[in-house]
This record gives sequence, C-alpha cells and structure tokens, in this order.
Amino acid sequence: MGEQVAGRNDLAGIGWMMAAGLSFVAVNGSVRWLGTSLPTAEAAFLRFAFGALFTLPVLLPALRRGFSARVWGLFALRGGLHALGVLMWFFAMARITVAEVTAIGYLNPIIVTIGAALVMGETISWRRALAIGVALAGAMIVLRPGIRELAPGHVSQIGAAVIFGVSYLVAKRLSDLVPASVVVAMMSLVVCAVLAPVAAMNWVAPGMVQLLVLAGTAAFATLGHYAMTRAFMAAPLIVTQPVTFLQLLWASLLGALAFGEAVDGWVLAGGGLMIGAITYITWREAASRRAPVTPPAVDGPERLS
Repeated sequence: MGEQVAGRNDLAGIGWMMAAGLSFVAVNGSVRWLGTSLPTAEAAFLRFAFGALFTLPVLLPALRRGFSARVWGLFALRGGLHALGVLMWFFAMARITVAEVTAIGYLNPIIVTIGAALVMGETISWRRALAIGVALAGAMIVLRPGIRELAPGHVSQIGAAVIFGVSYLVAKRLSDLVPASVVVAMMSLVVCAVLAPVAAMNWVAPGMVQLLVLAGTAAFATLGHYAMTRAFMAAPLIVTQPVTFLQLLWASLLGALAFGEAVDGWVLAGGGLMIGAITYITWREAASRRAPVTPPAVDGPERLS
C-alpha cells in the first residue's frame, strides 16, 4: 500500500469531476436546445451577462481595488479572444451534434500544451510530442476529413478550440498576477462588453423561457468550474482527468435522447484517444513536478516533460 497523501481524497475528486462533467453537458445541452432561435451574438452576450451577475461578489471588490495597465491589457486580450471563441462555439453548438462539439473541445489542452512550448518556452519531450500526435489523430478520427464533408459547424468548433486554448494561456499569465476568481469574473465582464455592440446590431427580444435557459447555462457553467476546482483540490489530475471521458458518453446520450442525434462510434473512439493522450500528458507533467531534485550536475532551466 502506498503512503496516503495528506488531504488527498481520490473518491471525492472523481465525484467532483463527474459533477463538473454533468454541468458542462448541461451547458452544451441548453445551448443546443436554443439552436438558432436567438442570434448567436445575442445568446452569447446574455449567457455572459448572467455569468457576470453571478460573479458580482468577486467582481465589485476587485474593480474598487483597481488593476495595473498591464493587467487591464491582459484582461482585454483574454476577453476579446474568449468573445470570438464563444461566438464560434455557439455557432457550432447549433449546427453539429453535442457529442462532436464535446469531442472537438478536447483539443483545448493540446493547444495549451503546444502554445506553452511556443510562447512560454516550456520543453516538449518526445513522449509528450507522441501523445500530442495521438490526440491529433483522435481529432482526425472524430472529423474524418476526406471521408465525409466537414460542415461549417465543425470548422467553427475547431476554431473555437484553438482560440479557447490561446485564451487559457493568457489566463495562465493572469493567474500569476491576480486571484483565479478575479480572472473568471473579469472574463465575464469583458466578454459582455465586447459582445454588447455586436449583439445590439441584430437584437431579437428574447422570451422568458429563453432567458431562463441562458441563466441556467451560466449557472451550470459556474457550477462546472467550481466542481472542477474542487476536484483538482481533492485528488491528482491523473485520477480526475480520465473521468472527463464520461462527459463525451453523457453528451452522446443527451444528443440521442433529447435531440434524436445518432450515436457515432467514430466520435467516441476518437474522443477516447484524445482523452488517453491528455491523461498521459497530465501524468507526465505531474511526475515531472514530483521528481526529486538531483544534486547540481547541469546548469539551466528545469526540463518539463
């Protein structure tokens, strides 16, 4: 029996990650239900407006304290990126299956890993490079270009995954400067500000049901991020990361039962490959951080693998 790490609770971590996955599936399902009943920019704006309301207890004290010009610049950059990604995600969500949106979204951590190497100077070992290759192969299985015609929704979701990955890299930089809760709250505020004029250009009066659904979308998104944070606190990523594959299964089930979408074995297989690769990358990163420091033999920055 290995020594139990203080404060570690794998069962709780798995439970919290399952709660996060169900919350994010609810987010996808609610947006899929809205479909094209509201313009994309308006639906996205309302979702983040509700999100900003939910984060007011964090947002107001942070705004009173103020931020440096550098931090404001990073907030603006992240908000602009995220607004564009959200528009593309809402567009895709109304046009392709819930399972496909979920599976393609697994590209996010791969984009973050590649971006960290290109922008932040992190080293990618051959093992991590191989895992990235496997994940990209999984994405090709999901998309199957050349075998079937890619719809605009597929292209839009790929673009959203890339843009969200870049947005998360900016968030990583911000998290070194301000608390994570402030990063999330300010993202909602800035995305609202960016989307407001775009939404106003083609505004359609929303019905009460549509407003309630978008409020629920924001609530489930907030709950999902909270549950994910609790999962990371309770157990190592190597324990919680594989649980995210259940999100793809639940998304497929939701699509089949609620929207009559066929369950696609290729999407499940490709998504499984992507999750396996992401889990391996996560494990390697965790192992690298736990590795004991050897007495100095080589000078230079620590190698991340």
